[in-house]
Amino acid sequence: MTIIRQGSLFDLQDLYDLEPTHRFEAVFSTIDINPIWAVVSKKALYGAPVQLNYAAMIYSLTARILERIPTIKDLIKRIKQDYMFRLDCGFLLSDPIPSKASYSRMLTQLAESDVLERVQETQILQVIIEGFVTDETIAIDATHIEARDQAPTKEEKPKPELKKRGRKSKDEQEKWLQEQAEREAALPIFEKTIEAQLDITLEELRSSVPMDPKWGIKKNSEGKNVFWFGYKGHFAVGTKSQYILQSLFSSGNLNDGKAAIPLLKGIHERLTTLPISYSTLDAGYDYPAIYEQIYRIGAHSVIAYNKKNESELEGFDKHFAPTCVREHSYRYDSYDSKYETLKYTRPKECTDCPLAEDTLCQKVYKVKITTDLRRYCAPARGSKAWKTIYKQRSAVERVIAYLKEFFQLNNVRYRTGRRAKIHFDFTHLVYNGAKLACDRLAKLISNNQVTNVA
Repeated sequence: MTIIRQGSLFDLQDLYDLEPTHRFEAVFSTIDINPIWAVVSKKALYGAPVQLNYAAMIYSLTARILERIPTIKDLIKRIKQDYMFRLDCGFLLSDPIPSKASYSRMLTQLAESDVLERVQETQILQVIIEGFVTDETIAIDATHIEARDQAPTKEEKPKPELKKRGRKSKDEQEKWLQEQAEREAALPIFEKTIEAQLDITLEELRSSVPMDPKWGIKKNSEGKNVFWFGYKGHFAVGTKSQYILQSLFSSGNLNDGKAAIPLLKGIHERLTTLPISYSTLDAGYDYPAIYEQIYRIGAHSVIAYNKKNESELEGFDKHFAPTCVREHSYRYDSYDSKYETLKYTRPKECTDCPLAEDTLCQKVYKVKITTDLRRYCAPARGSKAWKTIYKQRSAVERVIAYLKEFFQLNNVRYRTGRRAKIHFDFTHLVYNGAKLACDRLAKLISNNQVTNVA
């Protein structure tokens, strides 16, 4: 199996087939640990001398993900028993072996900082500079992550007071509406409607994401509800390169749609050189605010439509294409980017129709996508081009599967959301690092083959 572009000369399995020393060097070289080291290292010259090799400890946490070592306890055991692994991580034979408490203190320092997010951004910018990411389409999806914490016991809610029967008076109605508005204004941003996120800055959105473990629910492939206690990981992935462009870690009860706008804003503001033209998402993200955000960043939405108790429109088919008098659907022809207009042409069934020359049946139908961003997108819903782009959404599902199977995304061994996020961020870093290592080695092999042929 491969997680890199089709036709590549080097894949993930080839990376794991390398000697551990070469494999670690290839992946470590893709991660700039200097900002991380600056956060966890000693800040002053005074006090007790530094006895721990913090740089080697950071590399060992990366190696733990690569080698699929389940716990910190097992990592320490591997460092003690495997001298080559110890040297590969950067420990000297004279360095003391860090204790579990030492790793815990270092992880606490990392949890209080956003340094791993900044390193992720530096890493993906380097990937773009080297030309391995040129995606025009991004795919967004979420996955559940079970927590190490024990689920709290269910508390019985007090019975609500009986409401007064009958219609409220005008004064009571106005007072009630005012109380509702004040209550909604006081809610955290991620408890408000998705529309409230549109004018909030990216920094404020990311700093407000709830991360405490909560009960989550989703439907499986059989349509049955599945429950878990823990978190969610949200990913925006390049459909061609399959790199993680942005990620978000949240509580398990957060609606998937509420993570889409921070991911989209992150790509637009932090990866400004990436020419994103399309964003493809499943029906769980079918909210007007998400269409609006995608439109604001200059891209087109390719999102599955989720019919929500809506009656069918007369004169239009299920894909919102206009229909003729005899209810044949017009065919999508093209999109005019200058006027933001979709062009539909007469159905092929109208060729021999006696009403073809009638004024009721027009030859061309045009509609601006801004009429309703949710219903009208470019390319038009139901068209072959729309279906082709939507199929690329499987890239994010493939990446999530690799993260869980090979990079221990579902092996969170820390309690509390902030500590669990450290594991999540390291998984993101190591995955992109392994991808970049594979692409660099594939490019080197390709250049050597060209040189040999010449």
